[in-house]
Amino acid sequence: NGTSGNPSTTIRFSLPQRELVVLKIYNALGSEIATLVNGAMDAGEHRVTFDATGLPSGVYFYQIKTSSFSQTRKAVLMR
Repeated sequence: NGTSGNPSTTIRFSLPQRELVVLKIYNALGSEIATLVNGAMDAGEHRVTFDATGLPSGVYFYQIKTSSFSQTRKAVLMR
């Protein structure tokens, strides 16, 4: 198979210093779907790919947490 494109999105963020980072994906009901990052990352720009193969279309949220920062953003998955 593999002829159709995989549904995925790239999450970009930057860190001012080396920090522990947790990046999780949640569905619209707030249930955790995946943990994409759970560990130390160096300062600078980062890109993490979320592969949504097998997930239904809909609204998802991703949350980035560090010791000094937390951000939640919406991602809409269309098939």
